[in-house]
Amino acid sequence: MPDRISRRSFLKASGTAGAAGALAGAGTVANAGAAMADTDHEVPSFPFEEATIAELGAAMAAGRLSSRRLTQAYLRRIRQIDLSGIKLNSVIEVNPDALEIARELDAERRDRGPRGPLHGIPLLVKDNFATRDKMETTAGSLALLGAEVPRDAFVIRRLRRAGAVILGKANLSEWANFRSTQSSSGWSGRAGQCLSPYVLDHNPCGSSSGSGTSIAANLAAASLGTETDGSIVCPSSHNALVGIKPTLGLTSRSGVVPIAHSQDVTGPMARTVADAATRARGHDRGRPPRPATASSRGHSYRDYRRFLDPDGLRGARIGIWREGVFGVSPEADAVAEAAIADLSRLGATVVDPADIPNVPDVFDPEFTVLLYEFKADIAAYLSELRNTSMRTLADLIAFNEANAERELRWFGQEIFLLAEATGGLDDPAYLEALATSQRVAREGIDSTMDRFDLDAIFSLTGSPPWTTDLVNGDHFLTSSSTPSAVSGYPNLTVPGGYAFGELPVGVNFIGRRWSEPTLIKLASGFEHGTRHRHAPRFLPTLGVKEFLPRDTNTRKATAATAARARSRNRARTEPSKSQQKLSGL
Repeated sequence: MPDRISRRSFLKASGTAGAAGALAGAGTVANAGAAMADTDHEVPSFPFEEATIAELGAAMAAGRLSSRRLTQAYLRRIRQIDLSGIKLNSVIEVNPDALEIARELDAERRDRGPRGPLHGIPLLVKDNFATRDKMETTAGSLALLGAEVPRDAFVIRRLRRAGAVILGKANLSEWANFRSTQSSSGWSGRAGQCLSPYVLDHNPCGSSSGSGTSIAANLAAASLGTETDGSIVCPSSHNALVGIKPTLGLTSRSGVVPIAHSQDVTGPMARTVADAATRARGHDRGRPPRPATASSRGHSYRDYRRFLDPDGLRGARIGIWREGVFGVSPEADAVAEAAIADLSRLGATVVDPADIPNVPDVFDPEFTVLLYEFKADIAAYLSELRNTSMRTLADLIAFNEANAERELRWFGQEIFLLAEATGGLDDPAYLEALATSQRVAREGIDSTMDRFDLDAIFSLTGSPPWTTDLVNGDHFLTSSSTPSAVSGYPNLTVPGGYAFGELPVGVNFIGRRWSEPTLIKLASGFEHGTRHRHAPRFLPTLGVKEFLPRDTNTRKATAATAARARSRNRARTEPSKSQQKLSGL
């Protein structure tokens, strides 16, 4: 086993899973600092702001809207505020064939009717989903520019069959944030730093950062993300979105640039629970599933919209997970306490607390598992690519060293080096870590739900967005993603409120294996009864100077009080500090 890395450093670097075509050239690699500049542009109005998939489909069915017109509108908005203007930098590449695809789908609708609810709907997908078209698949890295994938990722193939328009690729934390212990979520060598649409100098979180920012900013109807530990739920939380991290094996990750096969999942990110449920779907029945998805037989549904229920919390038993999650961010705690009151108001029986035991015991073995599996899984993925010399993790490390000015300018590749130093998947250290991490995580969730007879466990998804810091990296304070990530159980986050009126904070429902129907029901009830999401205002900053006391004595007293409060929080929340690196992979 390589030299140990602290759990705190690991959480800080993870956020993993968990531009137009011109951006593919090396000359388009953004100066990461410059990506945060120029916020004096006005954001033009948008006729489809906050429009749902159902509303867009109904307008097309009534003949009031065409897929081509809708696609054109989203492409125009991407040009106006993502590639230029305020430059959110959330779209790494647009599909040059998107308008033609939309035109063909319009003709098909007229001639034969729609294929389903996604017919003609423009979607964005994270740049680690393989697309066998004119777009690149790079995981944000310059190392894979020009590489040819053998086929569409399975979920992309299904989206095309459903009639969706693949509008483009979303920016991400390079290599799904599994490269450095000092990374900034949303930064890739290929496109630079992705911004938060709510407050531009704050961070969108997780490796699926572009998938979050783009949908919050209404650049497409919905998006696809990936998660290894936190990278669907964290960017959804930071962008006031609904994110579904499904049960491991419910959705395919075939053709997705991997981190670890024991935890990697793909899932939807959307502005409403209904839109996320429209995108959620199990394996194709009647088709021989791959080993990873074979276990989902009998547990998946073609249409998860059937579980939407505006009164979904009535009669439910919800346990509150506090230990190690609450007590670190007062602003997040305030959002959570209000949400807990809403659970009761909306008819749920609240069991408080209902803490998941032994969560800190998961962290070290989880990281060991991810290191071993990444080395093996990335080599397997690279082996199928054409037109590239990248075949192993060692090749990627060497590429980064040879291109350090562009790839290693802001942070290094410490995690790559740790992974390269591991042995094979038959190593006893790996097998023991895998067994330990999964046992502790699964027993923790199952025993808590059994003890209190719960329908779901409820907690904070994470803290409010932090200020993006390319020098020191991410500032994770708290997260609740790890038990569901390691156990392979589902986790659904919904908007819970805002800190300082502008920084989104999510709350989440965690359940047993295959409990997506229950979580969708509960989340739709919470959403219907609270309606927290609002469109972003693209504020340049929160204006920190406005919060400074004008009187010197008052300022000194405030600083002393804050220091004492930080010390108390450190003393009682040490387990959650150790979570900071893993939550965003």
